[in-house]
Amino acid sequence: MAFTPLHDRVLVRRVESDEKTAGGLIIPESAKEKPAEGQVVSVGAGLRDDDGDRIALDVTAGDKVLFGKWSGTEITVDGEELLIMKESDIMGIIA
Repeated sequence: MAFTPLHDRVLVRRVESDEKTAGGLIIPESAKEKPAEGQVVSVGAGLRDDDGDRIALDVTAGDKVLFGKWSGTEITVDGEELLIMKESDIMGIIA
């Protein structure tokens, strides 16, 4: 199934964190926090301004982004859990 977000929404795949701490301790699955980093899968076309022209989004597919801990809505596309959120929920692009 192909999924394309509408307007200023962005589809994001979470980036999994390491299972060990810097000291080498293994973190159990139940104690892990969901990461606030992800990779943009696809983006909408953007909102329209008062004249009807599209306002392009600042993020593009493939960007690695940082977002709020409780941002977005979890959806499942082709058996993969992804997040859909507004572009304004994204705090920045990681270079």
